[in-house]
Amino acid sequence: MQYFLKQTKFELEIRRYSQKTVKSYLYCLEKYFSFKKTNLNTIDVKNIKEFLYKKQKLNLAGSTINLYLNAIKFFYKEVAKTSSMIDLKFSKRPKKLPIVLSRSEVRKIIKVTKNAKHRLLIALSYGAGLRVSEIINLKVKDVQLGELTLHIKQAKGNKDRITIFPEKLKTSIKDSMGGKDKNDYLLMSERGGKLTTRTAQKTFEHSLKKAGIKKGATFHSLRHSFATHLLENGVDVRYVQELLGHQNIRTTQIYTKVTNPKLKNIKSPL
Repeated sequence: MQYFLKQTKFELEIRRYSQKTVKSYLYCLEKYFSFKKTNLNTIDVKNIKEFLYKKQKLNLAGSTINLYLNAIKFFYKEVAKTSSMIDLKFSKRPKKLPIVLSRSEVRKIIKVTKNAKHRLLIALSYGAGLRVSEIINLKVKDVQLGELTLHIKQAKGNKDRITIFPEKLKTSIKDSMGGKDKNDYLLMSERGGKLTTRTAQKTFEHSLKKAGIKKGATFHSLRHSFATHLLENGVDVRYVQELLGHQNIRTTQIYTKVTNPKLKNIKSPL
C-alpha cells in the first residue's frame, strides 16, 4: 500500500496538483486500499462500487463521494497505468444556489470592520472577486496600482489571471504596501508572515455578526457577490468568467440564476 501511495504522491506533484488535493487523494486512496486489501493495482469495478456504496450509507456529501471516486480513477489511470476504464458516475452534486450578499450588506460589513487591515481584507476580496487563498497569498508585486489590476498567480488549477479592483481602495492598498519589499505579502499577520485561511474566515464571520446579517454567508460569499453584482451591472458573463478564472462558463452562469431581474419583478398572487 505504502509503495502505491508514494507513487501516487509523485504523480500528483509532478502534475502540480495543489497540496490540498494531494493530501485529499492520498487519504481517499488509503481508505480504499484498506477496504480492497489485495491486488491493489488491478481494477475491480464491483469492489469500487461496494466501497462507494458503504461511504454513501454514512451520509457523506456527494462531493466527498466524488472525491473518493476521482482519487481511485487517478490511481488506476496514472499510476497503475491500466487500460480499462472506470465507467462510474456515482453521486450527483446538489444544485445549490450561491449565497449572495446585497450591495448594502457588503457596505455594512465593511463599515463595521474597524481594523484597517481587516477592512482591506474584506473590501478587496469583494472588490476583486478573490478566493480566501488568493487574498492571503497576494504579494506587493502582484498589485498594479496604476492599472487598478491584480495579478493572481497559481490560483485554483494552477492558473494565473488578471482581475480588477476598485479605485476607492487605491489609497488603502498603497498604505498597506508602504515599507514592504515586493515579495512581501500585501496583508501580513502580526508575526510578519501571511495570514492564515482561518484568520481571514474568522475576521469575516466576526464582521458579519457585528453587522447583524443573518444570512448563512461565508468568506466565499464575497466572491459570489462580486460576480452577481457585475452581472447586475450588465457586464457580459464571459468577462465575469475571465475575472473569476473559471475554466467552464457553466460555472459562471450559476450567477445568472441569482440575478434574474425578470424573476424578481414577478409579484406573488397572495
